[in-house]
Amino acid sequence: MTRCAVYGTGSWGTAFAMILADAGCEVTMWGRRAAVVEAINTTRTNPDYLPGTELPPSVRATTDPAEAARGAAFTVLAVPSQTLRGNLTEWAPLLPADTVLVSLMKGIELGTAKRMSEVVEEVAKVSADQVAVLTGPNLAKEIAARQPAAAVVACRDESVAKRLQAACHTAYFRPYTNTDVVGCELGGAVKNVIALAVGIADGMGLGDNAKASLITRGLAETTRLGLAMGADAHTFAGLAGMGDLVATCASPLSRNRTFGASLGRGMTLAETVAVTKQTAEGVKSCESVLDLARRHGVDMPITETVVEIVHEGKPPLVALKELMSRSAKPERH
Repeated sequence: MTRCAVYGTGSWGTAFAMILADAGCEVTMWGRRAAVVEAINTTRTNPDYLPGTELPPSVRATTDPAEAARGAAFTVLAVPSQTLRGNLTEWAPLLPADTVLVSLMKGIELGTAKRMSEVVEEVAKVSADQVAVLTGPNLAKEIAARQPAAAVVACRDESVAKRLQAACHTAYFRPYTNTDVVGCELGGAVKNVIALAVGIADGMGLGDNAKASLITRGLAETTRLGLAMGADAHTFAGLAGMGDLVATCASPLSRNRTFGASLGRGMTLAETVAVTKQTAEGVKSCESVLDLARRHGVDMPITETVVEIVHEGKPPLVALKELMSRSAKPERH
């Protein structure tokens, strides 16, 4: 039986642990909070993040990172993206030398503008062939209910991607492989920023035309950045691009869309953070995505607008007028 470690007991980490177990793996989750770990081990549920979802018997949890790592063929990282570097610095010496590190995180690191796989390679001192990314339209609550979903597992080494594909393929979860790690990661990170924009528009009472325009032009922004960084344009038309973008922008289960809607209704950043229980990755990553775009000379007006609203306090109505008054251009740009 394949052993897997999952670092992080949030909703997506817990749901993916369930997927791995349903696919026949033995899973040990690591959690910082003893109460959550105890609940998983004694009640087979994670009441804080996925209440009512019974986890398979082959899932257990521990607060000891070394215990979680022991014998793991796959080490799944499911923590907030801005905490990855600090956490992995602690965990890296404990990991098996041949383990495949799998990122579930959808963000860009503040300050360095590095993708999560780049942070993993740097901190764990492993090659890109040992790092995989899982992304796509994967709303945790739907997956926890074992509703059908598809995803992408990406690794520069296709054989590693296929191994991970086999380890998480179930009757309800269908993973596809890809070797375009850059494109897959950018799709997952930027869609959170666009979902904030769509949520803001929704909170302002704007209609479906406006939201469809933001989604479409948001995809164009993502693709421009991806091409500048060497990604494959086809990736953005697939599950890691359009698929994830649609799910995150359209679903009331989306944390980023919900966060944006609160801002659009006039709540301040501090007020919205106070009522949001889980991490909305786009709130911090919008700044690092914009930083990354500027480093590559790529124009991303929607991302820039989100940064202005979220972090610079620009009123959404003012930001909307400025966005709509930009100079006209052909759609292909």
